[in-house]
Amino acid sequence: MASRVESVDVLRGVTIVAMILVNTPGTWNAVYAPLLHAEWHGLTPTDLVFPFFLYIVGISIYYAYKNKSNTKSTYGKIAIRSLKLIGLGVFLNLFLPYFPFLNDYETLRFPGVLQRIGIVFFIASILYLNCNWKTLLGMGLVILMGYWLFLGFVPIPNIEGELPTFDRAPNNWANYIDLKLLGKHMWQSDYDPEGILSTIPAIVTCISGILIGKLLDGLGDVRLLFYTAFGLLVSGYAFNIWFPINKAIWSSSFVLATSGWATLILAIIYYLKDVKQYAFGSIFKYVGMNAITIYFLSSFISKTMYLIQVNEHENVHSLLYQTVFVHSFLSDELSSLLYALVVVVFYLGLGFLLFKKKVFIKV
Repeated sequence: MASRVESVDVLRGVTIVAMILVNTPGTWNAVYAPLLHAEWHGLTPTDLVFPFFLYIVGISIYYAYKNKSNTKSTYGKIAIRSLKLIGLGVFLNLFLPYFPFLNDYETLRFPGVLQRIGIVFFIASILYLNCNWKTLLGMGLVILMGYWLFLGFVPIPNIEGELPTFDRAPNNWANYIDLKLLGKHMWQSDYDPEGILSTIPAIVTCISGILIGKLLDGLGDVRLLFYTAFGLLVSGYAFNIWFPINKAIWSSSFVLATSGWATLILAIIYYLKDVKQYAFGSIFKYVGMNAITIYFLSSFISKTMYLIQVNEHENVHSLLYQTVFVHSFLSDELSSLLYALVVVVFYLGLGFLLFKKKVFIKV
């Protein structure tokens, strides 16, 4: 950022830590409910993590490009960064679990978290460089309303006599388009949480971050953040009546509600960190300053541990988990959580080490 806002760095780090926590349990067979995504409609703490990150990407876009002109150099840097993010995501999907043969392309998943970040970053950055805040706000509202109307009221081909629904395939536009265009290259056979159509409202999540970045820039009264959070939350949960809050299809109500929660938490941290100048959260700031690098490493190392077989029945992950964390006096859920917490501590330490060595890897 051109001028760093301490609370944004802290929130970014907290979000990455939360990503690692929910992505690396000891076993997926024993996970506390708040650390899982909602089965379909609904909102759990885990469902907040990814939209929080896109929201923070939006704030970063505001500060990174607020003084930049529309030059070929600027657009080139945006494109290169986007391609790096997409490439890292595709690499994770390609290398794991297909290594060392790299030949099972029929079911290779194309979408992913890093791919969506790259696409959203590219589009939101271009929009920000070419639109004022009023235009961005208007575009965001039009997209959210249009997405609802399209998914809820435009008939799906070959499904006669009824309107589409917001439930899982086949009578859902987001799933229908993913199945048509991606086929077997999806996370599950009937939908992908980072699918094609649902990426469009995800751009609005990023735009909400851009607008909050503008609000933060020279913010005189922190109450404005709290009022904004309240407005977003009320509108999101009210919209839930007609368009259910749903991460899998990134519903419009999901965008509003999650942006509201992100703004509320940011407002609290901003008040304590930037206004009151309380010294806390530095360890999360260190992680946030190498956010993508640490997230990528956590995904790569975790999946590699599943990949490497120790014997016929165990891989490195299962051997470590069963040997160190599973005990008769602990519940399966607690053992699984302890494993995830140790992983989190490891990456907090890595973030601290990178900061102390002044290593900041830009992706």
